Parts: sequence; C-alpha cells; structure tokens
Amino acid sequence: MKLIYAIVNRDDSKAVLTNLTKSGYYVTKLATTGGFLGSGNTTFMICDDDEKVDDIVNIISKYSRKRRQTVPGDQTIIMEGVTQPAVLPIEVTVGGATVIVTDVAKFMKL
Repeated sequence: MKLIYAIVNRDDSKAVLTNLTKSGYYVTKLATTGGFLGSGNTTFMICDDDEKVDDIVNIISKYSRKRRQTVPGDQTIIMEGVTQPAVLPIEVTVGGATVIVTDVAKFMKL
C-alpha cells in the first residue's frame, strides 16, 4: 500500500482531479500555498495498492503541465551612484507536479 502526495498548480487541479476520479481513484484534495511564489496549489492525497502507483502518477503527469510565467522580482539597482530598490519582472517555470510516494503501514476507512 502506498500514499501518494501530488502538489499541483491550481490551474491544473480540476483536470487532475476529474481524471483521477474518472479512473476510479479515491482522492483527498487540500488547498495549499507554494512557498516560492506564494501562489495557490492543490495537494492531492491518494492511497492505493503498490501496482496502481504508476497509473496514478501517469494521470497526474498527463494533466499537470509546466508553463512560463512572468512574476515581479525584487532587485536593487544602482543609478547615478544612488542605490534604490526596484521590482523587475522575471520569468519562471510554474506548473507541473511534485509527487511524493510513501509506504503505508496501516490503512483504514472508518
């Protein structure tokens, strides 16, 4: 028995959830926030048999896409001998999924 944690960008979470449940998997959905960009994510928890892990990860991978996004970046610039803070936009990769698979010692539905 395995417990799969999948941290997915909020833009992809509906498609991931729809396709996991359509494939017959039971999913717990948690609203979470990323630390780097402070943006919304969804963390899914799925507990199932070892042999189903690859199928679950494939579904998550298929519906979680990476994309480039421009975000404000903090930077200090020096102009004419004066140091001043400036916010210059930077481009970062967002999306995709972070997946963690752990062993489960005991699983019960009460």
